[in-house]
Amino acid sequence: MKRTLGLILIIGAMVLGYLGIRDLGSSSTSVDILGIELSAEDNKAKEMAYVKIGLGVVALIAGVYLFGKKSK
Repeated sequence: MKRTLGLILIIGAMVLGYLGIRDLGSSSTSVDILGIELSAEDNKAKEMAYVKIGLGVVALIAGVYLFGKKSK
């Protein structure tokens, strides 16, 4: 049972990490007009991306711990 939960946490961590990295990349944009680069960032989206990445890391650690733990 613990191995199954560990595997689910590892898969969930991979999904959260992917979503966080994807959101982090799309949280800013820039436009080049007449040689001047204008950029804009969405700080709230960037913050949420970091939260997703952080939760993914925690879920990965917990999943590896549960998956590698010996059953009694």
